[in-house]
Amino acid sequence: MTLEQIRGLVTADFEAVDRVVKQRLHSKVALVDQVATYIIYAGGKRLRPLLVLLAARACGHSGERHIDAAAVIEFIHTATLLHDDVVDESSLRRGRDTANEVFGNATSVLVGDFLYSRAFQMMVTLDRMRIMQILADATNAIAEGEVLQLMNARDPNTTEARYIDVIRRKTARLFEAGAQIAAVLSDAPPAMEESLALYGRHIGTAFQLVDDALDYQADEASLGKHLGDDLAEGKPTLPLIFAMQHGNETQRTMIRHAIENGGLDHLDEITRAVASLGGLAYTARLAQSEADQALAALAPLPESAFKEGLSELAKFAVARKN
Repeated sequence: MTLEQIRGLVTADFEAVDRVVKQRLHSKVALVDQVATYIIYAGGKRLRPLLVLLAARACGHSGERHIDAAAVIEFIHTATLLHDDVVDESSLRRGRDTANEVFGNATSVLVGDFLYSRAFQMMVTLDRMRIMQILADATNAIAEGEVLQLMNARDPNTTEARYIDVIRRKTARLFEAGAQIAAVLSDAPPAMEESLALYGRHIGTAFQLVDDALDYQADEASLGKHLGDDLAEGKPTLPLIFAMQHGNETQRTMIRHAIENGGLDHLDEITRAVASLGGLAYTARLAQSEADQALAALAPLPESAFKEGLSELAKFAVARKN
């Protein structure tokens, strides 16, 4: 099933999320309007709100509050992108200039703050303290993940465990929160809420593992960002960590130097080393394991087209090429 076919299961819901996003993006401050619109309509896959919609329908939700919940998740995600691109000094995302490249760092940070606060305004209207708690905890964990990633940057001694800790917090936690709040909104039993939270955590981890592998194997046009961005920023992602553990002295020295100093002087050589030493294959196996655990977590849910959509979304997370 393609991503478009998965979206087709909740077409009306997805269109409703777009309308809410457009409406709640509006600000009387023109620059806020301009930047927020630029980033949120930059052509992303909208996997996180899609997950919320599918999870809510899989739990039998029949109202419309899951629409606002999905928009909240998208706003939080977009805020993190604005802040990420400033921290990483990125100039390209989804095939076009980043907001900080167009509008400047200060504007991007402040509009990211606007989106965070707008998300929390919308949470309040959902009037469920449990949802507030889940999302407050999630945004706090995301911030911690960002700081941990900053601490790992330029550190060639970063372990696999430290790397996994970062992506669990920084990426997987929002997937987990999205699936969990869908269950809460649907008044699903605790076992189903826990199952969906696990599903979200595992699919989010798989998604990030694939993302980090693509930085060393995709073509730049389809990836939508500069190849080797992680290496240029001195980010020790799993393909690099594995290659450094299994390479010869020359390869280890080359990768260590690249992580410590950033830059792309040896990108081609490092890309070849990462592939030949099994870094990409190992990362792919780990991503598949996470996707399999996501699929297993869905077992308690009743059979439905929406449950099937969640299954297909987990498969898409590991099969994607951009």
